[in-house]
Amino acid sequence: MEALIPTQKSVFRNPYLYSAMVVLGVLAYVAFIFISRRASDRAYDRRSAKQAAQQQRAVDRAVIEQLGGGDLAIRTFYVSPPSIAHGQSAQLCYDVDNAKKVTLNPPVAEVWPSHTRCVDVSPKRTTDYTLTIRDSAGKAASERVRLEVR
Repeated sequence: MEALIPTQKSVFRNPYLYSAMVVLGVLAYVAFIFISRRASDRAYDRRSAKQAAQQQRAVDRAVIEQLGGGDLAIRTFYVSPPSIAHGQSAQLCYDVDNAKKVTLNPPVAEVWPSHTRCVDVSPKRTTDYTLTIRDSAGKAASERVRLEVR
């Protein structure tokens, strides 16, 4: 009876080894593709966000320039009509830029910073109205308008 001698099979003759190496190679390639695409997408998102921020800043600058820049200013302050008969009323209107506080003297109604605000006034005699505005630094500007009562 012949003794069976176990023969050692070479590791390199195992087909599973080569199959596993091919599968690992494919997985590594797929992982590389996903990682590189994700990095590319992040870079694109950063560039897009930076470009959008630059465009928004440009739009904001244009709006500020259209509205009178960053300076404290009374853009308009007028009374319409400029002359009324006793007992009638007129509208006192103002438009201010960059004001934090607005006061009207003599006080006739509540006023606040606005780009378009009108209040009704009906004085008994000719009156000078003074609009005073202040910014957050304490800088002030004033303007006066007269409403004549006949």
